[in-house]
Amino acid sequence: MTALLDRRSVLSAIGLALGGCAAPRGIPPAGFYPIAYPESASAYGPILDHGHEIPALDLSKIDPALLRQLTPSPGPYRPGTIVVNVGERRLYLVRPGGAAIRYAVGVGREEALNFRGSAVIGRKAEWPRWSPTEAMIRRMPIYAHYAGGLGGGIDNPLGARALYLYRGNRDTYFRLHGTNEPETIGEKVSSGCIRLFNHDIIDLYDRVSVGAPVVVLQEAREPFRADAEADDLYWPAAPEPPWPGFEPDWGQ
Repeated sequence: MTALLDRRSVLSAIGLALGGCAAPRGIPPAGFYPIAYPESASAYGPILDHGHEIPALDLSKIDPALLRQLTPSPGPYRPGTIVVNVGERRLYLVRPGGAAIRYAVGVGREEALNFRGSAVIGRKAEWPRWSPTEAMIRRMPIYAHYAGGLGGGIDNPLGARALYLYRGNRDTYFRLHGTNEPETIGEKVSSGCIRLFNHDIIDLYDRVSVGAPVVVLQEAREPFRADAEADDLYWPAAPEPPWPGFEPDWGQ
């Protein structure tokens, strides 16, 4: 029993201070919500994934605006580009024809903690492992319990998947990843990484490849930047589809 309690204490500490990615729990949204989109019940149902059981989301307690949906593209980005708008707390995967899949995200609780600019997906991992650095162990000796790494699992703060942001072939130490705290999605809660529902990070992970471009905007209405660093992210503005009655396409 003592060993179990010790493990829970360590995991709790990691959830509060995981380098660059974890954060305190947010405040669950108040009230209950009707299931506005019945098809979401299957998209957010229970998942058995590589031996790990991901529980269904209780959609009666989640604002339907936080569920993934098809929307117009956030700008003239090339299909396949991931656009994170920190101010909106939304992530967009740009699709052909001026469309995008929109996901709700949790972002850094302070602007200074958030990544900004362009990057690429340099690595992908399923049920990622987390290992504290020597510096982190010096600051938080409790991390010594996991000097050999914390294996992937439902209690791991990185969740079911991680997409690693690289710039110039170097790891930026920022990630797009899942979470073991679904109530924090849509909030300013993390230490800089972008977190999604486990269901959504799996969906996003399956749709993108290593090398996919990523652009992170800090403000909800930040203007598009076509600097040398991000110049290849953009298409000329495309005409918008007739969105009233537009049929979603969740294919790859």
